[in-house]
Amino acid sequence: MDEIYVSTDMEADGPLPGPHSMLSLGSAAFANSGDLIDTFRANLKPLPGSKPDPQTMKWWKDQPEAWARATEDPRDPATVMDEYVVWLKGLPGKPLFVGYPANYDFLFVYWYLMSFAKESPFGFQALDIKTLAVAALGVPYLTTSKRTMPREWFVGLPPHTHDALDDAIEQGMLFFRVREAVRSS
Repeated sequence: MDEIYVSTDMEADGPLPGPHSMLSLGSAAFANSGDLIDTFRANLKPLPGSKPDPQTMKWWKDQPEAWARATEDPRDPATVMDEYVVWLKGLPGKPLFVGYPANYDFLFVYWYLMSFAKESPFGFQALDIKTLAVAALGVPYLTTSKRTMPREWFVGLPPHTHDALDDAIEQGMLFFRVREAVRSS
């Protein structure tokens, strides 16, 4: 079965799912060739009883356009996650989660999938773009960031807007550039 790289980004109102809510989910499915196959985007209503994190909300205050996009027309999380599972299962291969940072985005997405859809088509697999960049560059993890990565990896990529789908597409394109650098080394 072909692997489908599902670059995923989400926006949240805090650092942990449950006490805080995922506000927006965006995924861009890429074939092994790097071609974009399909996308998924949805905004979610806050979880009952959750409370926005003050530090996170301070950051959002400086991002009014992104906040507006992440919170417009929110839908029930159970409905969104059921639709997301159907979308993932409809892809022409095994979906593999790709993120930057994968540990943060995957934490929320997996928690929401298991809490609402009762399954995760990703299983436990998540590819982290930063870790792949560390392997490509042979540099320490803690000194690696998008600011320290080669500029040519970013030429022609869409801007990072903090819109979940925009960022999923951008980061998916970055994944294939970093993967090529690993293959070339």
